[in-house]
Parts: sequence; C-alpha cells; structure tokens
Amino acid sequence: MHPLFDSSAPARACRAVAALFATLPAMSQDRPGYTDTPLIPGQRWRVHDAERPAPPVVDPGAAPEVPAEPPSDAIVLFSGENLDAFTGKDGEARWKIEDGAFEVNGTGDIETRRHFGDCQLHIEWRTPVPPSGSGQGRGNSGVFLMGRYEVQVLDSHDNPTYADGQAAALYGQYPPDVNASRAPGEWQSYDIVFHAPRFAEDGALVSPAVVTVFHNGVLVHDHREFLGPTAHRSEPRYVAHPPEGPIRLQDHGDPVRFRNVWVRPLGERSTGER
Repeated sequence: MHPLFDSSAPARACRAVAALFATLPAMSQDRPGYTDTPLIPGQRWRVHDAERPAPPVVDPGAAPEVPAEPPSDAIVLFSGENLDAFTGKDGEARWKIEDGAFEVNGTGDIETRRHFGDCQLHIEWRTPVPPSGSGQGRGNSGVFLMGRYEVQVLDSHDNPTYADGQAAALYGQYPPDVNASRAPGEWQSYDIVFHAPRFAEDGALVSPAVVTVFHNGVLVHDHREFLGPTAHRSEPRYVAHPPEGPIRLQDHGDPVRFRNVWVRPLGERSTGER
C-alpha cells in the first residue's frame, strides 16, 4: 500500500522524529548551555551548565591606540609582518595578514613551531564588527597552551553563552571571575602566566597545570588549576604528555584577528622545536 494511504505511516514518522530528537544534546530552552553533561570535578556545576551564573561585567577601560612593546627578552611570535613562527595543517600557516594583524580564514588551526612549558604569553585579539551570530557562534577562537589547555576567545560583549565558554574562560572548566570584554571591533588582550603540569615516570599526575590570566589588564584567573586538557561537553582528564608543547590558535570559522604576540619562557628556557 502507498504510504499516503497507510494509516500507520504517521505513527512511524512520529516515532522516527522522536528517535532523532532523543539523540540530540539536552540544551536548556531558556539559557545557553546544557543540562545533560557530566559534573565538573570538585564543582556543583556541569560542563557548560546552562544554570551557572554569568560573571559580573567590568569595564576594562579603553583599548590602547597602539600595541605595547614586548620586553627585551621576549620571543616575538608575531610583530605584524609574517607567520614564520607558526605552522598550519599543511605545513605553512596560511591565515590572512593585513594591517599588522593576522586573521582566521578557514584554513585550520595554527600553532607555534617552537614548543613551550612554563611561560608568560601576551596576545591581542579582536572580534569582527559588525558582530555576526550569537553565543558560541560569535567571534569564537581560542588560545591553547601546550596545544591542550584553552583560554577561550569569544565576543562576550552583550552576547550570552554558557559561563564556562565565554571570553577568558578556561573552556569547559572555569568562567573568568569577571567579564572584562570590550565591544566588537576593539582590540583586547590576554596576559597569561602558565605553569605546565608535571607527571611522574609512570605517568601519574604530580601537579596540575596552573594559570593566571589578565583580560584587558583585569585579573580574571588567579593561579587557577586546570582540571585536565580542554574538552567539549565531557569531563577533563589528565594523560601524561611531554613537558613542552606548542601554543595553538583555533580556527573556529569566525574571522577573529590577532596581533602583538610574544612569549617569555619561565624557569629553564624552552629550546624545543618541531
């Protein structure tokens, strides 16, 4: 019998639609975020919890008109001319360079050729103007220490999202203490002091990764421990890895710009290259 005349066809269609929706993530209907993700270890909140309060907003003041000069002992990763310090998925970093900045262009993540452990990192970034999209779809990128531990980049100026996914969040783990975001099109900065995790010879975790972050000059993470490498909608877990890794910048599909990127290795100087 043709399905048009089969009285059971509507019921089968309803069951198929119900089965499809059952496979989708359980997102909150009222607030951005999820309700079915695991609890974050040591916290009352779930990963990307829709009910987690948003950080209070702080005005960081106007952006500087020109980038600050790096310290004399800094390793300059980008000064406005080329991406020689970075590699891309096909070997060369192919992000667009324009007006002394480089821009995400859909060619994939890029990462530093040189690897770092404990370090001080300065990076400036700007989200597109006029803004496009909402939540995680608006000005999204990320700074990954050792290629694993992310400080989120996002347009978080009047743009609600789950708290542990907003700008300056340790993505999926901790929101920043405050939201110090500037408006789209204004230059922003991260100053990050990072201490790499330590592992025993048998791979057991001896001490976790620890980070201090200033967003636009405002302290938003004070010696905060990463709970493990960054993960999406899942619980972070440490697995032993080398003592140094690249600084990776994420291509999330939004044309976020970066400039004035420099790093200072701390303690024993990093010399590793890929």
